[in-house]
Order: sequence, then C-alpha cells, then structure tokens
Amino acid sequence: MSDAAKTPDHSDVILERLTKLHPKLIDLSLERILRLLDALGAPHRALPPTFHIAGTNGKGSVGAYLRAILEAGGYGVHAYTSPHLVRFHERIRLAGHPKSADIDETYLATLLDECERINDGQPITFFEITTCVAMLAFSRAKADALILEVGMGGRYDTTNVVEHPAITIITPIDLDHQAFLGDTIELIAGEKAGILKRGVPAIIGLQKDGARDIIEARAAALGIPIFIQGQDFSTHEEQGHLVYQDEHGLLDLPLPKLLGQHQIENAGLAICALRQSSLALETSAIDEGLRHVEWPARMQRLTRGPLVDLLPLHAELWLDGGHNPQAGRAIALLMADIASSAPAPLFLIAAMKETKDARGFFAPFDGLAAHAEVIAIPNDPACLTPAQLVEAASAAGLDVSPAASLKDAFTKTIARAGMTRPRILICGSLYLAGAVLSDHG
Repeated sequence: MSDAAKTPDHSDVILERLTKLHPKLIDLSLERILRLLDALGAPHRALPPTFHIAGTNGKGSVGAYLRAILEAGGYGVHAYTSPHLVRFHERIRLAGHPKSADIDETYLATLLDECERINDGQPITFFEITTCVAMLAFSRAKADALILEVGMGGRYDTTNVVEHPAITIITPIDLDHQAFLGDTIELIAGEKAGILKRGVPAIIGLQKDGARDIIEARAAALGIPIFIQGQDFSTHEEQGHLVYQDEHGLLDLPLPKLLGQHQIENAGLAICALRQSSLALETSAIDEGLRHVEWPARMQRLTRGPLVDLLPLHAELWLDGGHNPQAGRAIALLMADIASSAPAPLFLIAAMKETKDARGFFAPFDGLAAHAEVIAIPNDPACLTPAQLVEAASAAGLDVSPAASLKDAFTKTIARAGMTRPRILICGSLYLAGAVLSDHG
C-alpha cells in the first residue's frame, strides 16, 4: 500500500497546515526565516561543521558521497536535502550509529509543533518553516558534520542563514528555475555564488565559461581560496578505477556505485571538499564510501515492485529524476554507454513540471530512444500536460505518444517493444520518481 492510502501521521497533518502560512510556495527572502530562527534561539548558529552545497545538478549526489565517505570514516553526519521522494522525513537525516537515518516521526512532529507554535501564524513559506525544523534538529543532536543542500539558488535560499560553513561547494550550473533566478547562466551563477563566504574555502564543479567567470569574480571579491574542477583537481576513469588528482597527489580509487561520467565528477567534488576540510580521513574511508554510496532515483535500476513484475524476461527498468537539459545530456550519455556494451532498444516514460525546459531535456535522446510515452505527474496539477510533452518531444526529434497514466504508459511500452527485451527509463521528474518508489518499496 502506498503512503497516500495510509492514515496520515501527526506530522503530515501539521505539514499540510504549514503550506497555508504564505500565499506563495516560493518567495525568496531571508527575513522571515531569520525572524523565526531568532525566536527559536538561533539554532542556525549552533550547527556542526557544515558543507553547504549549491548548483543546478549534482547537489544531492555530492551530498550523498560526502555522507557515505564521512560515515565510512567513523564520523556522525546530519544531512538536509530537498525535495523528498516518498516521505518528508527523508529531507532531515540525523547522525546515528552506525549511519544517519531519516528523522523519527514522533520527534519530527514535536519539532513541527514547536515551530508552528512559536511562529504564531505569521507569514512564512513551507520551505522556510521546515528548514527551521531541520535547524532545530541539527542543533540539538550531536554530529561531526552537516551536509546542507540549497533548495533553490543560493543568495536568498533559506539555507543561506548559515553564517560560517566549513566548506562551500557549487556544482555545475545550467538553466533552471529561470522565473526565480534569472534567464541567463550568468544571472543564475550570481545567485548560486551567494553561498560563498569570506574565509571559507569554495569547491567549484565544471562550469560553462560565463558561470565560472561570475563565481571566480565573487570569490576574488571575498578573498577566499577557490578550487576549480579541471584546473585545481580532476577525476577520470582509468582501467576500471576512479583516479583523483590534486596538488597533494593522486588517489587510485574504486569506481563509485552511482553510474555515469557525471557521478565520477560529483565524487571528485566531494573528495576535494573533504581534503580541504579539517576532518581527517584515511583513503580506505573514501574507498568504502564510493563503493557503498546510496542516492535513490539517480540512474537507479529497479529490480522489484509491481512494474518490474510486468516486465518481459531480460527487460530492464531504470529510474532517474533529472529534469533539465544538463541532466538530460548526462542521462543520455550513460544510456548510450550502457547500450555500447549491452545493446537494447531504449524506451522513455517521462513527465515534467510545468517550469521545466522539456524540449531541452528530450533533445539528447534524439537518435537514441526508440520511443517515448509521456504522462502527467500523478496528483500534481503544476505539471506539463501529455499534449505539451508530445509537442516538446516531437520538436526534439523523438517518436512520442501520450498515455493516460504511468501504468498505461508502461503497458503501451511493453506492447510496442514486443520481443525486443527493452530497456525502459522512467525520467523527467523527481516527483514522478517519488511516485514510482512509493509503490516499489
């Protein structure tokens, strides 16, 4: 049974109330959250050493590598990510033994009650007040580090209340959330660079020239050390290994559990950040972290569940929540690499939010995907309609048709594939990925 069919937890009831405290889902500002944090006793000033991560793609994966490696090294780690896939509790992970875990339902409800009571009905967005909940949890539980992922942008993102992080990281930047961050790479990079802080080392992922120039200028204005991927450190695959190199030397490491060239680059960002931090780590911890890292809905092969049960023999089902052109390119490149060693026709099942560049996402699959079925995101009115997705995918060169639901799309895909043993990729939205995972355990 999916969570949607269960009796709501106490925390779910409070979370629903909190969505009504502000007329907008997104209203980028720090004034409201700072007001509430101060009323709560300033928990944002009592956090463990913090790795603050901004960027368009790869934030969650970099955070997952950081957490896996630190935990392999014996450190206790808190983590804050968004959005969640199945349950809100996933957003707040608290250090434990031997690893961190999603926040407990009873404790979450207690913190939600406290924040709602102290806020006393004043206007505040859902993300702002739930970030206050996370800050309370992180300040009250012992840990050696906090992995803090930006929700949107950086400069006015609610997580940017952390005044003195240990390390800042900016992953690759692309066009996304243009209505809030600006319609050029340079404007978006300016917002992301807002997490940089005086005296705090910054780790910068591979960037387009315009974005890198903006970030470097901001770092120079602050006078901070900056470590640029491809210039100050690098990672590449060589003979089945991940080779990391920086000014301190070379590391010969296992390939990460997460698949794709982009994941090798994400791993490099995490390794560089850890080597610039004050937390001591043996190479064996990096090895173990890379081998065992987990990050659902990022090129995840599904091996059980109701959709898997419908697959013909030897067919494959993959899931990825990437939802912008840069993510589309990374996913398509990995699918092409897999096909080069294990040929199979690729079929897409896709849904996307209405703010996304659907044509840009689909374009890299031209000539790679045999067909795409497009659907609406389940229970999400703010998504592109199947008709809109058909138009976008067709313009990108794909053979495409609409479907009434995920199950309908899956049934049509299997029928179309016939006896070809298809490779099916469900993609385009973390919200769609969450709907799939909620039924796949």
